[in-house]
Amino acid sequence: MLSYAFLHTWKLGPTGNGAERTAMDFGSEAENRPKRQQAQRSPRTPAIDGLLVWSSRQFFATSPVACPYIRGRAERKLIVELGGSGGAAFYDDLSRAGFRRSHRFAYRPACRGCASCVPVRIAVERFVHSRSTRRIRNANRDLSGSLVPARATPEQFRLFSAYQHLRHGDSDMASMRYGDYRGMVEDTPVRTALAEFRDAGGTLVAAALIDLLDDGVSAVYSFYDPHQPRRSLGIWSVLWLVEECRRRGQPFVYLGYWIADSPKMSYKARFPALERLDERGWSGFAR
Repeated sequence: MLSYAFLHTWKLGPTGNGAERTAMDFGSEAENRPKRQQAQRSPRTPAIDGLLVWSSRQFFATSPVACPYIRGRAERKLIVELGGSGGAAFYDDLSRAGFRRSHRFAYRPACRGCASCVPVRIAVERFVHSRSTRRIRNANRDLSGSLVPARATPEQFRLFSAYQHLRHGDSDMASMRYGDYRGMVEDTPVRTALAEFRDAGGTLVAAALIDLLDDGVSAVYSFYDPHQPRRSLGIWSVLWLVEECRRRGQPFVYLGYWIADSPKMSYKARFPALERLDERGWSGFAR
């Protein structure tokens, strides 16, 4: 996600019709394209085809800031607002082009001389449990999951705060108040929901903010009870999303970026049926 501090202070660098705009292409399917057509798209076909449909959208490049993942590197992002007519369909295409969402913005890394942030997704039809994911599934058989509207609650915020303070105490998000959390959840121009996970006693132990796409779901942000490490609740929430997409007949779970040099991102490479996006399009993730 874009950091909490960044959303309040972001600065736009020049882009427009120059090299930065054309260095990255974007999906251009029509808003009413059939879902089956998307599911049958060849995995070797480039996911990004131009800006013909979305030519009225203005993209901006941020000023460089310190990279939060790789020490000594600078981070820049390409950003576009998602509001207005067709915002949800626009974001469907952007997700296939490796973009993520935070509040009312979609963004993608646009760092000069660096391509470490690799968009990844799980191909649901090819997903088969590994020994590790099967163990995590079995350890959480007492949990139940459900999709609820994207509405913040004090119960969620208590869990979110506990997670931030114990797992990410030095991050901007650890200082978020309830109003900030509510904005993260509810300030969305696209189809957004929360997946809540509860134990047999009804206690909320994990939650995942997700965007509902025409070809699956995008995991925006997950948080969970940090006092139950043996459950691997972060992994569990992704496994549940895979099964939810399977139930819905949707082909992909988008996980954001994998970064080889970032220990925080290493867990993503362990999911079966992982795909990555590069200049050739989506293809199998080679370990």
